[in-house]
Amino acid sequence: MYQLSQPPPTSASVDLTALAQNVAHVRRLAPRADVLAVVKANAYGHGAIEITRALQHLAVRRFGVATVDEGVALRQAGIRDAIVVLGATIPAQFQDLAAHRLTPVLYRADLIQAFAEAVEPGTAPYPVHIKVETGMGRLGVLPHELPEVLSRAELRITLRLEGLMTHLADADNRDTEQTEEQLKRFQEVLNHTQERGLAIPLIHVANSAGIINYPASRHTLVRPGIMLYGYHTLPNDSTAPELHPILTWKTTIAHVHTIPPGGSVSYNRTFIASRQTRVAVLPVGYADGYNRLLSNRGQVLIGGRRVPVIGRVCMDMTMIDVTDVKGVHVGDDAILIGQQGSERITAADVAAWQQTIPYEVLCAIGSRVPRRYLPLTSPSGEPSRES
Repeated sequence: MYQLSQPPPTSASVDLTALAQNVAHVRRLAPRADVLAVVKANAYGHGAIEITRALQHLAVRRFGVATVDEGVALRQAGIRDAIVVLGATIPAQFQDLAAHRLTPVLYRADLIQAFAEAVEPGTAPYPVHIKVETGMGRLGVLPHELPEVLSRAELRITLRLEGLMTHLADADNRDTEQTEEQLKRFQEVLNHTQERGLAIPLIHVANSAGIINYPASRHTLVRPGIMLYGYHTLPNDSTAPELHPILTWKTTIAHVHTIPPGGSVSYNRTFIASRQTRVAVLPVGYADGYNRLLSNRGQVLIGGRRVPVIGRVCMDMTMIDVTDVKGVHVGDDAILIGQQGSERITAADVAAWQQTIPYEVLCAIGSRVPRRYLPLTSPSGEPSRES
């Protein structure tokens, strides 16, 4: 592959020390639980392979993905620790799943039989997790169906029930009623399994919001996702957890020009200048994941100041108004997400301008935006002792 002589003007940097600080915060909140780090969707846009390797240096030994192909990609990158496929799977995928020693989450009785049939005799008993539906309305065995599921012969011969889980639907809401009801239903399920004498090593309920808000959801395993990357979706008036955004997205000004009053910018002339306006052109657009909804709405950091996006965000370019910032030149850095001087724009800010959530903003950063990784140190700032 041809190597560029110069780095591209648009890139994202990932601070692995901030990642370590977020992992440490998870462990402070759930000191008795093991951590299953959710690295699905390319680690929420941060780079699944690199993030997983960094997490291994932080003694995380379990990882969650959404799809079989995400798990296979980690295996092919040399990740040998436990990888749990949290999303929907179909029997046609089970042969590949088993061949790569991925751990399935099974959510119907027929899937138990189908997966057992895909397991090679020499690999039995094969670990599986079962998901219980307690109120998410998505995937899972209904509580009244679970006793029959747990009595299946496959779970005593070919398969080993390693984990039992559910997923919280509303743990980031001020109203706690739905979550408390889900926790109650799941606890009833646990009571029944204990009455049957079943010892299931991994019990997991807590997603990021559960880890932060609901101590009762922290069992033997917790599943941090968005909080690993420095964000949460709790109400603004909630006590903010000690999280550090780990990604900075920046680009470089490619062109600067001036338009007169009445001049327009970009497609459909949605921005008409009311004054003489200095316009900077950024080589980033919706093909890179900078959403078109940010047209005439988003902001960018230039010279440590927030400046507005003007006109339509294009596929490959975005225009900003730098009239009020002195000394702006071609080649200057523009921060899309991150800090410059005393000002910061977060993925939560960008999400608010798009009327969405930080998850979508981070996951949308495209593959043509290269990621670079700042060295990992321990949360105390000392270099990691792991090699």
